[in-house]
Amino acid sequence: MTTAAVNSVVGADTRTGTEADALGVGADVTRPDGVPKVQGRFAFSSDLWADDFLWGHTLRSPHASARIGGVDIGPAVAMAGVHAVLLADDVPGSRTFGLEHPDQPVLAGDQVRYVGEPVALVAADHPDIARRAAEAIRVDYEVTVPLTDPEAAATADPIHPDGNVIRELIIRHGDLDRAGEVTVEGTYEVGMQDQAFMGPESGMALPDDDGGVELFVSTQWLHVDRSQIASCLGVDEEQVRITLAGVGGAFGAREDLSLQVHLCLLAMHTGKPVKMVYSRDESFLGHVHRHPAKMWYRHHADRQGRLVKVEARVVLDGGAYVSSSSAVIANASAFAAGPYRVPAAHVVGLAVRTNNPPCGAMRGFGAVQTCFGHESQMDKLAAALDMDPIELRLRNALGPGDRLITGQVITGTFPVAEVIRQCAGAPAAEFPPTDDRRNLPGGSGRTTDAADTRRGTGFAVGFKNLMFSEGFDDYSAAACRVSDGVATITCACAEVGQGFVTLAQQIARTELGVDEVILTPAQTATIGSAGSTSASRQTWMSGGAVQAACREVRDQILAAVAADWGVAVDGVVLRDGHVQSLDGQREASLGEVTAGAGYEADVEYHHAPTEPLDENGQGNAHVSFACAAHRVTVDVDPELGLVRVRDITTSQDVGRILNPTQAVGQIEGGIAQGVGLALMEEIVLDDGLVRNASFTDYVIPTTLDMPPVTIAAFVEEPEPGAPYGAKGIGEPPTISSSAAVAAAVRAATGLDLPRIPIRPADIALP
Repeated sequence: MTTAAVNSVVGADTRTGTEADALGVGADVTRPDGVPKVQGRFAFSSDLWADDFLWGHTLRSPHASARIGGVDIGPAVAMAGVHAVLLADDVPGSRTFGLEHPDQPVLAGDQVRYVGEPVALVAADHPDIARRAAEAIRVDYEVTVPLTDPEAAATADPIHPDGNVIRELIIRHGDLDRAGEVTVEGTYEVGMQDQAFMGPESGMALPDDDGGVELFVSTQWLHVDRSQIASCLGVDEEQVRITLAGVGGAFGAREDLSLQVHLCLLAMHTGKPVKMVYSRDESFLGHVHRHPAKMWYRHHADRQGRLVKVEARVVLDGGAYVSSSSAVIANASAFAAGPYRVPAAHVVGLAVRTNNPPCGAMRGFGAVQTCFGHESQMDKLAAALDMDPIELRLRNALGPGDRLITGQVITGTFPVAEVIRQCAGAPAAEFPPTDDRRNLPGGSGRTTDAADTRRGTGFAVGFKNLMFSEGFDDYSAAACRVSDGVATITCACAEVGQGFVTLAQQIARTELGVDEVILTPAQTATIGSAGSTSASRQTWMSGGAVQAACREVRDQILAAVAADWGVAVDGVVLRDGHVQSLDGQREASLGEVTAGAGYEADVEYHHAPTEPLDENGQGNAHVSFACAAHRVTVDVDPELGLVRVRDITTSQDVGRILNPTQAVGQIEGGIAQGVGLALMEEIVLDDGLVRNASFTDYVIPTTLDMPPVTIAAFVEEPEPGAPYGAKGIGEPPTISSSAAVAAAVRAATGLDLPRIPIRPADIALP
């Protein structure tokens, strides 16, 4: 994958000389973990080691739905080298856990509800012994018929004591009796996508003398992990100490628990350190996935192309347990009409339980699915109106002061029209004739002749909220200490690749003017929660917490120096690492004024409050929004159904860029996942059984699949209330890129293609 230089930055540049220095906010600062990672020296969670440690393994259900008549662990216990075999009755505390609702068993007791559900745990001297011992456990399964159709789940017999409906949300907005002069209707589907991170789940737990446990693990939310683990272990939260281990990617899948409780149970039971590392096939079974979606839409517009009403029904398959499905269906429903002015809307959103694998958070969090639906509809509406699809989008684009279908008025920046113009107006890529078959559909397999290909270009725009919503008390804690001219930052923000380890140091340098910044390991024992590394929130929330802590320390230093110099506190300033009096008479370096002393602050940073949606789906549920647009060009071999993505151009609403290189990396990575969902990535299920739990059969884009990515513009309009005016960047690239790829394939083939990923048979055998 190659990326052209960013063509432009649109918006006012509010950087000061200090802020734009070589290592501060706004600069291209190198990641501190970048070089060790590419050299193979970075320690990931799978590299953990301790003296005399054991290996853990999980026995999982091979059935999507079954009653457990009994479990015989005798053969496993008798094996040499086995130290423990645990079942549901061995869980000392709560037997269930859950991110939003504790409905998922730590270990299945009398019933299994999905393929891969944990049934037993083994600890042994060697991973092969642990695996063979798990295989020796005899489970008496009485297989029952699984519920795998989400459309039928709402009225089917319940598969869980809490019922099959996780959440139904109905949005009623405006005059629902209105009708447009032109209507278009469509039904759309999105398959189940896996986060497909490179590093499978892994970690190590060590028992403590106080009856607690210390856990080193790759996760997205340390403190919520801690509360769930403590509940299941039956101990106080302070007895569970979690330190973030090196994370090999996340994208939402590490927000829920996987092996955390299992590791701690085995460590406390054996009195020894225990390590677990999932295999790739186990990883596919051991974490949540993107929700599959089935969507129906009807769009109404007048003859001039102004939207009049949008009707939609969105059904998400949540799998066997709740995870974050309630929030995902809220997002999918709230953003179902897209970033457009819609005077009237009626949206029914439904998330249900099935005996399919559990689904939860993944990059884009509900907005990806409905973006495919609403952008397909906008193209269909443009065709019905005989109108340019870009002009249709511009004519209806939301902006500040406009009202969403949830009734919320946009009070911050939201440059949808500018994002569309920048992306659509960028020069089209040129593809000179070439004999290089790698540029053809099918690549070097010599399957396609250039004369047989058809070219198409598609466009899409999407949006999403930033931070948590619907009244959640979202906050992040951070601490700053300055001594001897060195700043030490403490924050429990999970670094999963988004770049907080770089940004936190940039913020400290900007606010304090220091050269040396130490970022302590993220852990639960030394600081309060930073919240989850999800929802495009950490730049705003943890970045805001670090900024506030640094500013409080700066004020302490200035107050102390002013008192020492006998001047008013407003008569001294901190500039470029030096405290100066405004009269120019006194100056001292930060190292001098903090020598032998320690100035410190510990803060909690909260965003503006939100509120739950009411019975009509109305309310100020969100803090802020960000949008992005994508233009995609593809070549298609219609006889073989093969697709080559030739070019992707994008523009994005970023608020303000804090690190340009990291911003480009987020956009490239997000687009790659969008291309994958559009053309190749799907977990294939057969009555709840995962048929492709490997990177041999679950195909993700490689560097040879990715085209050049041109960032037409970072649209910079600083967001009021956000640290430095910045918005989260990680999710919008994924939201509309899939829809744009699908639109391009439609343009090349003339086919309706209502489902992603688009398979070769969808094109060659329509």
